[in-house]
Amino acid sequence: MRHIYFIALKLLFERKRQTIVSFLGVSIGVSAFVVMSSLMLGFQNYFIQQVIDLEPHVRIKPRENLQDKVKEEFSLILGLKPKEEEKILGWRDILLELERHPEIVGVAPRLISRGIVRYGVKEKPANLIGIDPQREPKASIIEKFLKHKNLQDLENRRDSVILGVLIAKSLGIEELGQKVVLIAPNGEALTLRVVDIFDSGITNLDDTRVYLNINTLQSILGREGQVNEIVVKLKDPERAERLSRALSFGKNYEVESWQRAYRNFLSLFKIQNTITYMIVFAILLVSAFGIFNIIMMTVLEKKKDIAILMAMGYSRTDILLIFLVQGMFVGVVGAILGSLMGYGLQEYLESVKLDVEGLIRTPGFVLYRSFSLYIYGALFSLLFSVLASLYPSYRASRLNPVDIFRSG
Repeated sequence: MRHIYFIALKLLFERKRQTIVSFLGVSIGVSAFVVMSSLMLGFQNYFIQQVIDLEPHVRIKPRENLQDKVKEEFSLILGLKPKEEEKILGWRDILLELERHPEIVGVAPRLISRGIVRYGVKEKPANLIGIDPQREPKASIIEKFLKHKNLQDLENRRDSVILGVLIAKSLGIEELGQKVVLIAPNGEALTLRVVDIFDSGITNLDDTRVYLNINTLQSILGREGQVNEIVVKLKDPERAERLSRALSFGKNYEVESWQRAYRNFLSLFKIQNTITYMIVFAILLVSAFGIFNIIMMTVLEKKKDIAILMAMGYSRTDILLIFLVQGMFVGVVGAILGSLMGYGLQEYLESVKLDVEGLIRTPGFVLYRSFSLYIYGALFSLLFSVLASLYPSYRASRLNPVDIFRSG
């Protein structure tokens, strides 16, 4: 078998420039796969993990009725009294029922409304979220995203409020203890003291969320004892969609999993994955054509040498292996070089410090570091290299030495 390797490499390195170009083509494809997958999966995993940690795995809320919504809008236009605010009836019984479920870790009630936060002359629209400071940590990991871990201040002082970091930034609040005015949809206003800053890293949430004690929000809105959302935390977040379908509390309530709530983002991630892998596929395909061209030209130029080898006793299988080995060698070397390039680029990107602000905010690139990316990249490069060398190898093995010698 050694003689086959020797001849294969001898023929390959006779065309040094073309061989080097093939190495570079494969290595660029592998490094592109590693780096682009690392960036893409890093961003996606970070976003999903933040959502799983922060958002309820399952939420129960009144079902939106389009007909009622239209009626309410017409009532407001005509100056009539709008319909009663949506609420969950018998929510305490629902909490007790959910707490007995073996897959559920914690549940908590919430009251959610729109409002305006005012500080000095500056105003900011916000989502007001009334929470139970005792129950909320069992149903979400909200304390993980609080800069000063002062969640219990909402329980100790009912005039306390927690602002999203971008809301605080927009209003010009730089330290705790500042007082803001909260204006509810019904026109009621209440002065509250900032006790903590909420920073999840997800721009949309940090720019809209305001947390306060549920009793305080109920009092402002004139909705004592009412809630309009129940949040649920599961042992296994991946089972949220299945469990949401199993739970039923009547046709007036909707049970929504985090997968369904963020289905648009998850669909976007699938499209992103498809586009990324299509680009990598195109790069590897171009490198495969380079390998095909080199081996095919070698076969055409070395017909006489191939005929001599066959006359010396080399079988058609041996000739086939000689040229297949060339393709495999290019794939292996390209995979090694590409992995080294990919690792170096990952190290560089990880060291870059910049404020990335968009859907998420991070101090730099979020990378997914896994040895599996290098394994997949190497396998893809070998596959394309072998496929590119199959036809030239077959053509070489089917040459007739008698015809070659007769043709001179």
